[in-house]
Amino acid sequence: LVLRSNWSYFVWQVACDLLRRIIRILYLSKRLQGQLQGGSREITKAAQSLNELDYLSQGVDLSGIDVIENDLLFISRARLEVENQAKRLLEQGMEIQNPSQVGTALQVFYNLGNLRETIRSVVDGYRTSVQENVVNALDIKVLTQPANTRGAPGRAVMPTPGNTAAFRAALWTNLEKLMDQICAACGQVQHLQKVLTKKRDPVSHVCFIDEIIKDGQPDILHTFWSSVTQTLSEELQKATAASTFLKQALEGEYPKLLRLYNELWKRLQQYSASIQGALVSSGAGLDVELPVSEHDAEDLFTRTKPDYDPEKDLKDSLQPYEAAYLSKSLSRLFDPINLVFPQGGRNPPSNDELDSIIKTIASELNVASVDSGLTIAVAKNAAKTVQLFCVKSEQLLCTQGDASQVIGPLTEGQRRNIAVVNSLFRLQQAVAKVISGLGTFPPEAEQSHTASLEALMGSAVQPLLNSVTDSVEAILITMHQEDFSGPLPAGGRPDVPCSLYMRELQGFIARVMNDYFRPLQCLDFLYDSTEIIAQRAITLFIRHASLLRPLGEGGKMRLAADFAQMELAVAPLCRRVSDLGKAYRLLRSFRPLLFQTSEHIASSQALGDLIPYSTILHFLFNRAPAELKSPHQRAEWSISRYSQWLDDHPSEKDRLTLIRGALEAYVQSIRARQGKEFAPVYPIMLQLLQKATSVS
Repeated sequence: LVLRSNWSYFVWQVACDLLRRIIRILYLSKRLQGQLQGGSREITKAAQSLNELDYLSQGVDLSGIDVIENDLLFISRARLEVENQAKRLLEQGMEIQNPSQVGTALQVFYNLGNLRETIRSVVDGYRTSVQENVVNALDIKVLTQPANTRGAPGRAVMPTPGNTAAFRAALWTNLEKLMDQICAACGQVQHLQKVLTKKRDPVSHVCFIDEIIKDGQPDILHTFWSSVTQTLSEELQKATAASTFLKQALEGEYPKLLRLYNELWKRLQQYSASIQGALVSSGAGLDVELPVSEHDAEDLFTRTKPDYDPEKDLKDSLQPYEAAYLSKSLSRLFDPINLVFPQGGRNPPSNDELDSIIKTIASELNVASVDSGLTIAVAKNAAKTVQLFCVKSEQLLCTQGDASQVIGPLTEGQRRNIAVVNSLFRLQQAVAKVISGLGTFPPEAEQSHTASLEALMGSAVQPLLNSVTDSVEAILITMHQEDFSGPLPAGGRPDVPCSLYMRELQGFIARVMNDYFRPLQCLDFLYDSTEIIAQRAITLFIRHASLLRPLGEGGKMRLAADFAQMELAVAPLCRRVSDLGKAYRLLRSFRPLLFQTSEHIASSQALGDLIPYSTILHFLFNRAPAELKSPHQRAEWSISRYSQWLDDHPSEKDRLTLIRGALEAYVQSIRARQGKEFAPVYPIMLQLLQKATSVS
């Protein structure tokens, strides 16, 4: 009896629940009819009604109930009608980029409970469309169809020499169209994601994008973009593997392909920025007054994620074609070099041949200027070209002894070396002009182009420069063969304007500049080298002038004239004598000391900073008696050997140590002969030595 009672109660409960459901279904069915009559304005409410009706139908079998049979059929048809209407609204909103329509359609699908499935279906549709567009754009049959309309079905069609231009024109037209299609598809998917990040359900306040990615799925734009880049990579690889003509076209005109990719990326970034502004300014139907999702700040095309670079992902599909293009570019750059340097040739390229090389470099760099990365890669190829030119030019240089002679007229080897340096200089100037004309050019790439040229130019003229330097020193050292011990002449002026060695030096430098260096066209580079010779000449002149002894009053007058003439002697070696810096100031500062007393010399402001203490001490030795020997006299060295020792020991400490030894030897000699006093200049020299030692 108890079981029967419980069973009756259970049946009563089921009947009551079923009756409540039937009543609610009848009510909602009637309300749904009114909502459907309201059109798109009531479509979201209709979707809510359908969602509740689906809930009422779960867990129970409503078939065979006559009172709601017609309503169930109506509800089924209504659901299809609402879904189709929402799909049309979504498609239309996506096409015209209307966030309000898209938001309304998304709300309908959310209310119907199939938002994720709908989004996946829409994105898959765009993905499939992009793949079809890529395949069609690269279809060799489609590309050659206009010229082969009468071809047999299934027959392979290949471009002939006569229609290759038409084939390539069709290819680039198709690729431009493909980029437009990809941009449009990305824009629509991006617009969809932007609306999803803004749109919230007005009842639950759930952000739609959170509903899409709540199971750890990446955002839809990232997934779609990855599929687009993968499709491009795979289809390009398939198409070029199947068609040599297509492969050659993409490799040979790679910069054009890269430009299309760059333009696509730029358009996507611009669209991304504009759509963000549009959605912020107009939030109709998106409920943007509510707190936005954390995904709102993410944007694939304007804010790159730390672990993912979408632009690199796009361009990775081009790597095989870039590598092939750079290889062919290097061959094109090397060809004119190899052509103008034939095997066994002895002459550098002519001006016309240089122009051909420069035009090739300019052409390659100009074509590559569509992309900074490609510009750097081609610039490296151009640097290799310059290096090859240097290697070939170096093989022409004469390295025999006659290349460095400075006695007679130019030898054949010297003429060839000058021609090589001039060709290197012209190439350097032309490459610099090309680079400056490109506008933005990486500094490191620019430096790599000029460094090897300047290095070879320097090594080509260095033997001649060394010979000139050696000859200058050989001439200056002959001043010790002249007599500077005489008194003042009767008129108080020297008999000649300058010494014999100075006239020889002036004549030698003038002849060298005119005969050996004037044919060189690289004046700035030349002066950078010859100014070093001028500085060395002044340093040697001061050194040997300070070592002269004995030095009489007449000798001082003649030496002072030599100081003035020294400026004229080195003038051809530099732009301005004042450009010689410290060497010029040393020359000007030392001359007044010739006529000053030893005490005044010791207190000169130029000591230490401008004039080395060792140089002044050398000079003061000529005011001492013969018993106070100069350092080289005490060591029994020749002037030339002592000068070489000074070159090998530039440290003041080493030089002062040798001078100290000479002074100490003088003291010992005085004590050995039991002398009563030292030479007047000795205390001054000792004081200077002590001061110099404390400073150094």
